[in-house]
Amino acid sequence: MEIRKFVWFDFNTNILLKSKFKNTKICKMIYQGVLKKMMTENGEEINYYLDMKTDFINVNQLLNKEISLNFITYECLNCHLEKKIYRQGFCKSCFFDIPSAGDWIMKPELSRAHLDEEDRDLEYEKSVQLKPHIVYLANSSNVKVGVTRKTQVPTRWIDQGAHEAIEIVEVPNRYLAGITEVALKEHVADKTNWRKMLKNDVEDEDLVAWREKLKQYIPQEALEYFIENNSETNLNFPVLKYPAKPKSLNLEKTPTFKGKLVGIKGQYLIFEDETVFNIRSNEGLVVSLEI
Repeated sequence: MEIRKFVWFDFNTNILLKSKFKNTKICKMIYQGVLKKMMTENGEEINYYLDMKTDFINVNQLLNKEISLNFITYECLNCHLEKKIYRQGFCKSCFFDIPSAGDWIMKPELSRAHLDEEDRDLEYEKSVQLKPHIVYLANSSNVKVGVTRKTQVPTRWIDQGAHEAIEIVEVPNRYLAGITEVALKEHVADKTNWRKMLKNDVEDEDLVAWREKLKQYIPQEALEYFIENNSETNLNFPVLKYPAKPKSLNLEKTPTFKGKLVGIKGQYLIFEDETVFNIRSNEGLVVSLEI
């Protein structure tokens, strides 16, 4: 349910353009909705958007603004019931039942749709697994290997907070991408250090050189899909100040938080007091957002 109290507020000038209350002096807006990962738009600087059911917020406009987050309850992203979230925004029963939470999501090498073998729902699994996939290198806290659907480039890199990335293999299904990732992570990391990423404690890397170095380890089944000639993609995040010692906010333990937003990187909100809040890992929480 939307509980917005005031409307038509200009974030850039702090001017209340129109109010449904006469003689209003306090310029506040309050939204309520279930958290889902922020949508992004790449450009000279990445734009972030938060969908709060009936409202669509450009989060970049909240930089340098004081905002409050308040935990209210839970809402499973699948069944939409008020049930405690287990993983990935789903309640426990949905997580172990729905096809979009199958083990092959996190472990693409377990994909079997190319063999016409069902895990939970073959039709759904074919619709996802039998599409072009990219194996990539990204530099967020260090050089890492990862897998994503081709349609998720560069969204996947943005979500991981990578300031540079490059495609190394484009394969026709998720399984081939998965076995390539398994082979390459013997020689390069496959995880991001979120603290290092948020501190921006990273160095530029020559990802083209890394691509050539790792080519020898690509499985024979995927080697024909190696990308010979391409260049790095560079990403610029809207951050005014990076935290020296980021501390993670847990809204379930600290249900009310207020602070000045000074940056957005990956799926994290960064506050002036060095508190950081991961929207993605809190999907399924119903919150109110006061600006």
